[in-house]
Amino acid sequence: MTSEPSQSYNKRQIAAAWAVHAFTGSGVVLGFLALVSILEGDQLGAFMWLGLALFVDGIDGTLARQVRVREVTPSVDGATLDNVIDYFNYVAVPAFMIYWFGLVPEGWGEASAAFILAVSLYTFANVNMKTQDYYFSGFPALWNLVALYFYILRTPEWVNLVTIGILGVLTFVPIKFVHPLRVKAFRNLTITMTVLWAATSLRLAIVASQPGAPEDTSPVGFWLWVLASLYFVVICSWRTFHRGFK
Repeated sequence: MTSEPSQSYNKRQIAAAWAVHAFTGSGVVLGFLALVSILEGDQLGAFMWLGLALFVDGIDGTLARQVRVREVTPSVDGATLDNVIDYFNYVAVPAFMIYWFGLVPEGWGEASAAFILAVSLYTFANVNMKTQDYYFSGFPALWNLVALYFYILRTPEWVNLVTIGILGVLTFVPIKFVHPLRVKAFRNLTITMTVLWAATSLRLAIVASQPGAPEDTSPVGFWLWVLASLYFVVICSWRTFHRGFK
């Protein structure tokens, strides 16, 4: 018979665990605000809200482990809570964004959004989604970042459509994608590159929202962003092809 958490943990520990759950739950509110921004035609605002949601998702796992939410609040499955929010923020909202802002050729919006929603179900249902060293196996349904690249680079609609198709296929291919906070190999460098990527992405997204964006883009900021992006390509390729698909 399982004892109640209050019989094993003090009020401060229980409050801390529930606070972390609430912090995780705030991600869905941020996703909703991103959806509102999309409906209002504010693409930059949508990315800002999704960026905050990404920040919450990036640190809530560390906080959860620190306060031992699994032991203190066993009636709440934090992993399930996290997955529900992630599917909304990483899949549903960006899929709607791609459809709403016409980021794919005319007539392909509904099909592209439906494709993203469907293939991403496998990501969240896949019990082998993460390797033992915390890499993701297969494209980890980071469609929010895909939409951000479309926005910053202003890629042609057909390029976007082909990219969506390729990434959808890679969902089922055991190519490894790094988790920037949990993978131990090169962790300090990876975290540094993550911060660099986030800072330059913010700058470029703001610039891209202004009239004459291509002319106003800072070359230094852009190439630092490219450098950070290439770092993740290299480390993921190294993990996949040098160490194998396990």
